[in-house]
Amino acid sequence: MKQFLVIDVEADGPCPGLYSMVSLGAVTWDGETFYREFAPISDDWMPQALAVSNISREEHLKYANPKQSTIDLFQWLNEQKKKLDNRLTMWSDNPAFDWQFVNYYLNKYTGANPLGFSARRIGDYYAGTKKQVFRSNEWKRMRKTKHTHHPVDDAKGNMEALQQILGSTGR
Repeated sequence: MKQFLVIDVEADGPCPGLYSMVSLGAVTWDGETFYREFAPISDDWMPQALAVSNISREEHLKYANPKQSTIDLFQWLNEQKKKLDNRLTMWSDNPAFDWQFVNYYLNKYTGANPLGFSARRIGDYYAGTKKQVFRSNEWKRMRKTKHTHHPVDDAKGNMEALQQILGSTGR
């Protein structure tokens, strides 16, 4: 389970390329964190999406160069893989959203995604342990760190819940 990593992404719209990542937070099983901000890569953005991150477009425009932030992520992920015999599994509250941004940016700026082609959804795993598909949101009550829409806080809370779920299933 040490190869498990939780990632959370905040963005200014629903999909990469058309919209931009705002920030990314990651937490390893052992509690190591990673955080970067990303300046926009697109002129398009949704005010309501930026409002979730509690920033303005003007603030977002001043964020770090997205290429450098992505290279930093790439290097950090590869360092994590080296520690774990080249094994790393991304978990997320919503990998259909988070993974697509991570994958797009990594491929755009580094040509590769160290996380591979898939990710795991915490809610689906939880619902499976309960053998009830519609219980996929109950796990969120297991978070200790408050869900603030800061990606490190959210990734920490999600990791805390994941660790409880996996501990309770004996996995």
